[in-house]
Amino acid sequence: MKLNRPARRALLVVHVAASAGWLGLTLGLLALGIAAATTGSEVTVESSVRAMRLFADWLLLPVAFLTLLSGLVLSLGTAWGLARHRWVYTKFWLSLATTTATVFALRPGVNSAVAAVAAGRPLPDAGDVLYGPIVSLSAYVFMTVISVLKPWGLTRRGRRLRAPARRQKNITALT
Repeated sequence: MKLNRPARRALLVVHVAASAGWLGLTLGLLALGIAAATTGSEVTVESSVRAMRLFADWLLLPVAFLTLLSGLVLSLGTAWGLARHRWVYTKFWLSLATTTATVFALRPGVNSAVAAVAAGRPLPDAGDVLYGPIVSLSAYVFMTVISVLKPWGLTRRGRRLRAPARRQKNITALT
């Protein structure tokens, strides 16, 4: 099933906006994590990790899921396909991996930092508030680059699907 042009364009706008939001939220998390890890002020540490928790609990997952879902629908509803081009396939798996890492690593790390700071203890480990955003940001920048450059060509499945279409085109051209 192919998306018609207005639906494809609208979904593309949603996907790009959600992806940019995901990237921006991660930059915000990184800035807050750096502030929490490098300041000597207990007030700054507490406010930074609490803001990180707000981002992680209320914004990050909905934006991640919207990005993942809109990208999946776009890939399945356009000629790019999910498993036809290596760059699309790579983006899908990286998006799935970073969403999973957000659920099982980033959020628990931020929540443990908030719990420690709220109990009056120092930030347990700067990595809890820095590593997740650094890894995520690296992945999102990489996905942005491959979205623009579209490297690597077709997958094996993509080459297999393209061959009959080319044969049909050649037959039509000969007749």
